[in-house]
Amino acid sequence: MKSLLTGAAWIGLAASMAGVPLNAQLQDNTEKQMTCQNGGYDGENVRHCDIREQTVPAVGSLKIDAGQNGGATVKGWLRSQILVRARVEASGDTAAAAASMASQVSIDSSGGQVRALGPESVNNSWWSVSYEIFVPQNTDLTLKANNGGVTISDVRGEIHFDVNNGGVHLKRVAGDVSGASVNGGIQAELTGTIWDGRQMEISTRNGGVTLTMPSYYSAHIQAETRSGRVQSDFPVTMNGDLTPRRLNFALGSGGPLIHVSTENGGVRLKRTESQ
Repeated sequence: MKSLLTGAAWIGLAASMAGVPLNAQLQDNTEKQMTCQNGGYDGENVRHCDIREQTVPAVGSLKIDAGQNGGATVKGWLRSQILVRARVEASGDTAAAAASMASQVSIDSSGGQVRALGPESVNNSWWSVSYEIFVPQNTDLTLKANNGGVTISDVRGEIHFDVNNGGVHLKRVAGDVSGASVNGGIQAELTGTIWDGRQMEISTRNGGVTLTMPSYYSAHIQAETRSGRVQSDFPVTMNGDLTPRRLNFALGSGGPLIHVSTENGGVRLKRTESQ
């Protein structure tokens, strides 16, 4: 089903309905929240943890690799540089062994990328790095995590995520957003009156998807599941594609495409009365 509005029409509608620049919907995040206290725990071995910080110039795009075990939280702010906060955790038979392993882990934040380098895990020893990263609000992002979740808030750009085992939380994002999780649910919280950008297309294989929008939101919604149900708090027009496992309809006045899907899990289109 085609959207009810052309690209030029929905851009004009967004400007007239919002009354302020759409980027004004994004919040300025400055609070550092990641600590060693809210990290992981190894009940058998001795655990070592430390927080490291690096400030690097912004280059317009950032590629983040959370490695084998680790998650990433990315927050938009109004500053022009990037702040990388890394929580390095290591485990060993003794405190000295855990600290030694952690000391061998280095964080590479050069050339528009963030990744960790470290020793091979041996016996019962291991290490991991999770990130809390502050970026300019207009930044293109590529995120990859194997065993860990991804959270992105208040960023506008070309955003792509690839998660194997972990949930995804998107909040006040905009631009061209796409990505998938193999095992983990996805939550996307939208603000404003219409999608600010080209489209959003997100999916998971095993997990539910919750899409939260204001009651007055406009978009072209596609929501589908292979095993589960699609539930909507919003009225659905009768000329849409309507089945218990698929919705394809114009919400409000229509607009850019928002496509959410799961193979094994339900989809919820949730309405918030105020933002």
